[in-house]
Amino acid sequence: MANSSNYKLSAATANLKYTELYPYKDSAVNSKEFLQKIVDVLMEFVRSTNDRKEKVLEFHHPEEMKKILDLKIPEQGLSLQSLIDDCATTLKYQVKTGHPHFFNQLSCGLDIISMAGEWLTATANTNMFTYEIAPVFILMENVVMTHMREIIGSNWKNGDSILAPGGSISNLYAFLAARHKMFPNYKEKGIATIQGQLVMYTSDQSHYSVKSCSSVCGLGTDNCLMVPSDIHGRMIPAELERLILDRKGKGHIPFFVACTSGTTVLGSFDPINEIADICQKYGMWLHVDAAWGGGLLLSKKYRHPRLTGIERADSVTWNPHKLMGTLLQCSTIHFKENGLLMSCNQMAADYLFMQDKLYDVEFDTGDKVIQCGRHNDIFKLWLQWRAKGDEGFEKHMDKLMELSEYMVKRIKEQPEKFYLILEPEMVNVSFWYIPSRLRNVAHSAAREAELGKICPILKGRMMQSGTLMVGYQPDDRRPNFFRNIISSAAVTEKDVDFLLSELDKLGNDL
Repeated sequence: MANSSNYKLSAATANLKYTELYPYKDSAVNSKEFLQKIVDVLMEFVRSTNDRKEKVLEFHHPEEMKKILDLKIPEQGLSLQSLIDDCATTLKYQVKTGHPHFFNQLSCGLDIISMAGEWLTATANTNMFTYEIAPVFILMENVVMTHMREIIGSNWKNGDSILAPGGSISNLYAFLAARHKMFPNYKEKGIATIQGQLVMYTSDQSHYSVKSCSSVCGLGTDNCLMVPSDIHGRMIPAELERLILDRKGKGHIPFFVACTSGTTVLGSFDPINEIADICQKYGMWLHVDAAWGGGLLLSKKYRHPRLTGIERADSVTWNPHKLMGTLLQCSTIHFKENGLLMSCNQMAADYLFMQDKLYDVEFDTGDKVIQCGRHNDIFKLWLQWRAKGDEGFEKHMDKLMELSEYMVKRIKEQPEKFYLILEPEMVNVSFWYIPSRLRNVAHSAAREAELGKICPILKGRMMQSGTLMVGYQPDDRRPNFFRNIISSAAVTEKDVDFLLSELDKLGNDL
């Protein structure tokens, strides 16, 4: 980032306070100068984010950072120049998640079109609960959600969808709708309407938010059964059926299965068709959590077999802010059956959702959701989709997958330095880095334990050097390993080569 001295307001404006801007004073000149200087700060961050010579982050420990930053709330308001400086300082120490060498998270990259949409969204600053106050955005949401459902399956066109604050809440909406479908009196009468213990099922590799539903909604986590997965991280259908029959034998009510399309760690895809057969056999709701893997629905090359059968689900979570690169946050939940969201969540608050308005109140969305107020997450996605079209998104998905295949190829070409844990189904590439001292050691559980100890140390070196960020974690089969994510449009094959060479440079002596 450039020095804050590059962002000096004019002498006439620098020492003014907020009261000299809109709406406190009718001053287009002052307001424009202030906002244009803010745009300068933002554009410098965009530039540095896309400059491979710049660091991904300037790391400081929390106690050091507290000393560097002035975060206190003042008694008297600061000058406009101080606020500009605050903005520049904030971005100076912010991780550049759009940097081509940031491989740390499922959601990364800095899509310029989507970012422009977010700027407009913030400026419009409207809620999404009624057509009355968000007419354009409500219609956009209808169009985009319908298009996404059509991509899921031709029999989904007349279903229903909503944008939710994250995939975890999307999964919660699926759970609530499933329970409402089976027990429509639950909404008014509560748990007394259910004569037996509800039980839900998900893979032992699924996102923790699925299990959280069982806690938040009163089942208890003991009644969210974690179905064993195979060595590739996919749910084992035979194990699912075994666990269903076990609980049915105890008089319980199995009602909900969450299938994962793109697990968080390994990027694995549960076999939807086989699981759908079991759900159909036992009259259970099938939810597909495709928060991570949903983007591959846009790729003819990679959609199958990963997402084959998704059209048989009752609900689908799909997060454009992940693989599709839409800016955070942008999470969608889709239902095959229309009307469930409204029936399940409607509270008919007269002071908000009057039925005698001058327009068709079917376009009001506030009563479909449990949160009332809803951030406008649609415009940035709509604008991005207008820019790319289906074709552009398909090319983007294919490129990310091809880059991951390239990374696997490069890892296999350097077996002395890297150990590929499994062939990935998605852009999650799981591997160990092998330092010099372990390169002639036979692979064993003891060697894996040593490689696992190296991960946090090497990650620390990455952050201190500021040149690279790759995530690591353990799972239930192995100690710490690196999980590299390629979901940014900025990444090239040269960046993948840099990643591997930088890991070797930073970790060779460990």
